[in-house]
Formats: sequence, C-alpha cells, structure tokens
Amino acid sequence: MSPRSNGQTITSIDPATDERISTVHAASAEDVDRAVNAAKAALVHPSWKKLPGIERGQLMARLAALMEENKELFATIDAWDNGKPYHVALDEGLVEAIGTIWYYSGTTPEKFAYTIRQPIGVVGQIIPWNYPLSMACWKLGPALACGNTVVLKPAEQTPLSILILAKLVKESGFPPGVINIVNGYSREAGAAPAAHPLVNKIAFTGSTMTAREIMKLAAGTLKNITLETGGKPPLPVFPDADLEQAVKWSYLGIMSNQGQICTATSRIYVHQDIFQIFLSNFKEAVETTSKDDRPIQIPNLAAARDVATSPSG
Repeated sequence: MSPRSNGQTITSIDPATDERISTVHAASAEDVDRAVNAAKAALVHPSWKKLPGIERGQLMARLAALMEENKELFATIDAWDNGKPYHVALDEGLVEAIGTIWYYSGTTPEKFAYTIRQPIGVVGQIIPWNYPLSMACWKLGPALACGNTVVLKPAEQTPLSILILAKLVKESGFPPGVINIVNGYSREAGAAPAAHPLVNKIAFTGSTMTAREIMKLAAGTLKNITLETGGKPPLPVFPDADLEQAVKWSYLGIMSNQGQICTATSRIYVHQDIFQIFLSNFKEAVETTSKDDRPIQIPNLAAARDVATSPSG
C-alpha cells in the first residue's frame, strides 16, 4: 500500500510480547473519500455491474480456494497479530472465514438455508397531509400483513379521515392495540415514537429536515427506519420525445393533486428545437382542462361534519 496523504501510521503490536510486528498506513478523510469514489465508480462499471451472478460466484469461489491454500499463513498472522492460539485461528477462524466465502459463491450443495420472516415489532408511522388516507394505508398494509403492530400519527393538518379509518378498524375486529392512532404536533407526538425504546421501526413520509431529526432520535435505540422525503424533480423533454405524451405527463406532473406532491415536476426543461410547439401544446392542455373544472362538491357533507365535530382521541 502506498503512503497515505497525511503520512500517519498505525503500529501493530504482538500482544504476547508487546513488540512491534509491522506498521501500516493510517488513512485520512481524503483517503477515505478516494476509496469511496473508487467504490462508486466500480459500482456502475460494466465489469462489475453487468457481470452475471454465476461469474461473481466463480470469483468468490476462486478467492475461497486461494484462502484455503494460504490458511496456515492466515492462521499464523492472526495468532501473531491478535494473540489467539494458532490452532484456534486455524481450526475455528479460518474454517468460518473460508466457509462463508464458499457458501456465498454458491458452490456448497451440502448447505441449505431458508429465511423465516418475523414481525419487526411495534412500528411508528408518521404521515403527511397531502394524501392522508392513502399514505396511512400504504404504511399500514405491509406492516399489518407481516404481523406488526402500529402507532400511526397523522399530519396535524389532516387528522379526520384517519379517525374514521380507526372506527372501521374497530368494526373489522382487529384486536385492541394492534392499530393505534395518535393525533398531535410533530415536535411532540411525532418525536416521541422516534425516541421511544419500545418502538422497533419508524416509517416516515415528509420533509427532509424532519427526517434528519427522526434519524437523530432513532439512533439512540438503533431503530430500523424508512424515510421518504421527495424532492420535486425536473422533467426534461428532448427533441425526439413523443410530443403528445410529453405534454400530457408534464401537465399531470405538476397539476395532479394541485401540485401538492413531493415528486411533482415543478420544473420542465424543454429542448430549444421544440420549445415553441411544446409551449403552445402545454398551454392548450392547461386551458382545456381548466374549462372542465367544476365547483368543489362534497357529498355527505353533513355526515362528515358530524364525524369531524364529535369528540375523538
């Protein structure tokens, strides 16, 4: 290994004698950055990305075979560097190490493995305001199907449809405590599940800023977390695009749900060669659809008001 950028080193000491064995280079943040960039480049390079699985297995099998050939050297080094007895390094450590690489190479037919899917536990779910019922169901569905129990906090701006859902949950016959709805403000009712020691997972959809705070809170108990933060990406339109489809999806990308979607295409980049014709067609699509808009009508509004104004937890 070549000297690292900061010139620092690590000295390996024989624990049995306190004598120096060897010196290795100590990486700096710059060196780590170089390694990360090398890994990132290799990740997308055809020599790895497009390598068939069977050939990856062959590489690993070759590595395992070479480790087997050099097992006495490995055992000697680990006994010297780590301080463990040579026979332990050879008969336990090396057997496990080599066996693991052989296993994942796919060349161990005498091995059989299977996965038992078990519930994670109590799942805290925090949803946004733009699709209240849909977001709740997207999170409830997979969690319940896997046998988890749920504490769900709706957005403080849109708590009502989730309360109706809770009523139907009870009518459906779910055991008490399986699905729990807690309305409240994010700074308290949202933060509490993220830090709670009995909550095993947090599933969150919302802003990136809030997601950062959830990660900090969840780190205290090493929670499993799933974060969906969105970002309103741009939509590029190239000269060879199907103009009708491009206009259609550009329109839907920003107008759907009044543009209140984390993935809304709030910027459209159109190639100059088709800019004018695209603009004309997009303008027509907006104007035509706007003419079809009707005044908002809410059926069963009286019943909805009864539910919304009744006492709820």
